[in-house]
Amino acid sequence: MKEKLTSLLSTALEKIKGVQRIEELEQYKVKFLGKKGELTGILRGMGSLAPEERPIIGQIANEVKEQIQRAIEEKTAILEEKLIEDKLQRETIDISLPGLKREVGALHPLTIVRREIEQIFMSMGYEIVEGPEIETDYYNFEALNLPPNHPARDMQDTFYITDNILLRTHTSPVQARTMEKRADAIPLKIISPGRVFRKDDDATHSPMFHQVEGLVIDKNITLGDLKGTLLLFAKEMFGEKQKVRLRPSYFPFTEPSAEVDISCFLCEGKGCSLCSQTGWIEILGAGMVHPNVLRAGGYNPDEVQGFAFGMGVERITMLKYGISDIRELFNGDLRVVKQFARG
Repeated sequence: MKEKLTSLLSTALEKIKGVQRIEELEQYKVKFLGKKGELTGILRGMGSLAPEERPIIGQIANEVKEQIQRAIEEKTAILEEKLIEDKLQRETIDISLPGLKREVGALHPLTIVRREIEQIFMSMGYEIVEGPEIETDYYNFEALNLPPNHPARDMQDTFYITDNILLRTHTSPVQARTMEKRADAIPLKIISPGRVFRKDDDATHSPMFHQVEGLVIDKNITLGDLKGTLLLFAKEMFGEKQKVRLRPSYFPFTEPSAEVDISCFLCEGKGCSLCSQTGWIEILGAGMVHPNVLRAGGYNPDEVQGFAFGMGVERITMLKYGISDIRELFNGDLRVVKQFARG
């Protein structure tokens, strides 16, 4: 048995020495030292040895095993180092090649405009309040004077999840939640920016878009306060020469309600293709908060009044930067964003 162990050691060392790949080395490790390997096979004959021979053969077997393991470890280190050297040779950098230009990042135009809108209203003392995008029917509709079966619900083209859960169609639910939470606190001046969802998809509509809605509640609030606020916003966003006009309209949550136009900033009101030769551009909807909405929020409409407004960030962005198709804002084309890179 001693001769078998000596022969096994000699054979194993010779084979390991000639190995060129780590995979092949693993195969020899299993062949010589595995549970069904040659060393184990030899040691199965220990039972036939005389008792006094077993310790001697056992010690020799351990030495053989240790030498084979050590040879495998040394060979593994050599092969791994060779792999690294070969990889470095293959991946050598040619420093004579021109370097890659580092791209300059940029904010998305929607982000730029949303932040600008927020900054304008914060400078007027407004607080930013946010709310959930998945809403209940109550906050999205009923608390805003849109009870079940109200015909104006058809204007929203809603994505319903269940009969009572939906993707919000505007950020007005944030206003309803804030009024309810603050329960009769005045003055209340908030804007609520965020994503909203409707079943629209064409050159000027997207199933997901962004709104910024505003709400003011206090004593002695009038339609003149609303117009003055929006005039200041228009001048800050589009330039000092802007004028504002309010056209009668209908929204269930305001009364009276109005569509808000600004004088065309491209032609200065003279008439051009941007304003369809009218001299005016529609930018948002607004009105005085409906008494039913005030009551639902815990306010007494006999004691306080309020105004509200809502604008689409995409529309403001498209007007401000001359983008004709809303889908350009969502198609992932980095060329759109790169136009806003600085430096």
